[in-house]
Formats: sequence, structure tokens, C-alpha cells
Amino acid sequence: MNDDRPVKIEVVDLTKKFGDLLVLDHVSFHIKRGEFICVVGPTGCGKTTFLNLLSCLIEPTSGKLLIDGETADPRRHNLAFVFQENSSFPWLNVEDNIAFGLKMKRAKEKREKVEQIIQLMGLEPYRKAYPSQLSVSSEQRMVIGRAFAMSPDLLLMDEPYGQMDIKMRFYLEDEVIRLWKELGTTVVFITHNIEEAVYLAERVLILTNKPAKIKEEVYIDLPHPRNVSDPEFIGIRKYITQQIKWW
Repeated sequence: MNDDRPVKIEVVDLTKKFGDLLVLDHVSFHIKRGEFICVVGPTGCGKTTFLNLLSCLIEPTSGKLLIDGETADPRRHNLAFVFQENSSFPWLNVEDNIAFGLKMKRAKEKREKVEQIIQLMGLEPYRKAYPSQLSVSSEQRMVIGRAFAMSPDLLLMDEPYGQMDIKMRFYLEDEVIRLWKELGTTVVFITHNIEEAVYLAERVLILTNKPAKIKEEVYIDLPHPRNVSDPEFIGIRKYITQQIKWW
């Protein structure tokens, strides 16, 4: 973990209106350095809007995201994101895709980082392949690896496995956990899948219906990799499901 990464990220009274429609209503919470947070809530509650605000892709109506006390700014802070949609660069091979965000690093440091990601993500056989030559899962592993390679202040992930079957989802979730543990990245992960949230997160934020607020924070103190048939895992999953289902 790099010592120059931010110690604290704060979301302060984040509010978003589209015209007269209030989507997000004074949301506040802190994120610890290196924490893995999942955000869940009812369908259509504004989870993606929430993520877009954190990534600075859209401006809040009021409130702010602070990184070590400074208002988040993509020109000063390193914000990375992975969305469900394909975001690979088709004209670049796997190595060059992963290296894309590392242009400011020295050549040796860049090579070492790319090699580390390729090894961690099991992409050694495909390092010279282009996205069109990869399976859907291998391509998404490359995209996720590229985001982690940037050593971001904050990595935001929005349903990155939404198109994949259960077996492949669990496989990629384990890959992400391995990367996160190795690199110490701070992650906010949006999902509608409660089991996925309990499998991944140290803390789960439960959003209400629109206008979305944080209803509850659930801390999960289970070792990785997690056993989905463990009674404690099942109990946490059922509890979060009920908190979303009943208001």
C-alpha cells in the first residue's frame, strides 16, 4: 500500500435533484483507507446516481465528496471506475490496456505494475491478445485489473458482473478480493445482489427508496473467501434482504 494515498474519504450531505425529482437526500458517511464497501438498495433507488456523484461524473445539487479534507477533483485526485458496460480499448492488447492509466510512471515501475496485475488476474496466456480475442470474463478481468493498476484514491464499481452467470461471478469476485487485499485499494461497489454484497464487503450501506438515504450500515466480520452456506453468512444475507424489503 502506498503511503501517499488518502487516509480518509468523507461524503458530506450529498444531495442530487433532477428538476423537481429528489433522488439522493443528504447522504453522509466516512470511508476508511483500504476499505471495501458495498452499496445495496431497492431497484431504482438511485444507486447508480450515487456512484456517478462519487466518481465526479455528475455534479451534486449540494454536498460534497472530500478526500483528505479537500473537495474531490479528478484533476488532483485519482478516481477510477469499472462499469457493467464494456470499457476495454479494442486497439490495445492486454498489457497495453492495463498500462493505459500508468503513463506518468517510470518505465520500470510501469512494467512491474502491469506484470503484477497480469499475474494476480491470471492473464499470463493472454498478455498479447486483443479484447476481441478474449472471453467476456477475461476481458472484464483485464478492465478490472486496469482500474486497480492505477492505484486510485477511490475505485468505484457498478454491477461489473451483471451480465455473467453465477459460477463466473463467484470466480471474478474472488479475483477482485485478491487484488484488493494485495493492493490495499479503497473500493465502493454497487450491486443489487445481496449475496454478492455479503460475499465481498467489509461494510454494506443499505439505501432507502427514493429519495435515497442511508437506512443502515452493516459491518461484516467474516474472513475471505467466504462460505455462502455458512449459517452466519446466511443470517447476514437474510437480515439485509429484510431491511431492503420492509420499510
